[in-house]
Amino acid sequence: MIKNKILNNNNVEFYIREGDYTKAASILFEQQLLRWHLLKERYDALEDLQTKEFQFDGYKIKVQYNPGRFKSSSAKTDERSIKNRECFLCVENLPEPQQGILLINKYLLLCNPFPIFPLHFTISSVKHEPQNIIDHMENMLELTKHFSCGYSLIYNGPACGASAPDHFHFQAVGKNFMLIEDDFHQLKNEHGKFILDEEELMVTSVDDGLRRFLVIESTEMKKIINAFKMFYKIYVEISSAITEPMFNIISTYKTEHGWSLIFFLRDKHRPELFNSKEDDRLLVSPAAVDLGGLLIVPREKDFERITRDLIKKVFTEVSLNDNTFLKLNRKLEEKFK
Repeated sequence: MIKNKILNNNNVEFYIREGDYTKAASILFEQQLLRWHLLKERYDALEDLQTKEFQFDGYKIKVQYNPGRFKSSSAKTDERSIKNRECFLCVENLPEPQQGILLINKYLLLCNPFPIFPLHFTISSVKHEPQNIIDHMENMLELTKHFSCGYSLIYNGPACGASAPDHFHFQAVGKNFMLIEDDFHQLKNEHGKFILDEEELMVTSVDDGLRRFLVIESTEMKKIINAFKMFYKIYVEISSAITEPMFNIISTYKTEHGWSLIFFLRDKHRPELFNSKEDDRLLVSPAAVDLGGLLIVPREKDFERITRDLIKKVFTEVSLNDNTFLKLNRKLEEKFK
């Protein structure tokens, strides 16, 4: 079945062998737009989306009104709902026109049919396995490097943003569309606390008044992985997570600086307003993209009523609480000493 879903293109095969996944992705995108008319309509619709910006303490949050994301934002991700629907990332359930590119024999690169960005891909496991980053971190770093000419990778945890928590996947999105990619050095300097500052590894804890996140940076993959495993183990212990503790990841790579991973630390999947009565309901479901500075709002009435105060309420509510954040910082400082 998977062979029928792999795009047969000599140029794609060449770029994959060369490790230039950005160029391979561009060919896939062009081919899919020609073959898949519904996909083209959805990407064309992005040109007419409304946005507005709100200023915070030295940084901005942009709000995008995107009705095409209604299904993803409102997706039911409880165990019962997941069991009662077909997995839309399994190869046998992909739409007939959809094809992809096999990456490192483990993942299928697919054009995202519910786009937020002009170039937006899903990188899904060829196996039906749950969303859990611990066994995929090395692959995420490898893929981030291969896509680094044009894309950043994001990961949404199974309990805080993944619309398919039962099927492992990343997303690849155009670089610098998320405002935090430009802002995070300033955010680190103005709102951050250095947990570790060495030549080959830097770990920074940041509380910018809206979000609480950890940044791990290094030119060495092994150092990134070791630091991540240390953080993950501590985070599991203090959050008493049954499965994976709640976080979202943005992963970028630059030749001169190496990898930068932003871990948004979470307390909740969705804010209380998401489940309020209709008159008060705010249909927002923050994940990596939203916390990265582009808040997606799929209903026009919510877009019209969104304010700076509402954004702050939503973000602070779903982000890690004060006590746990401070406890995490203390334990990380002890461990890295």
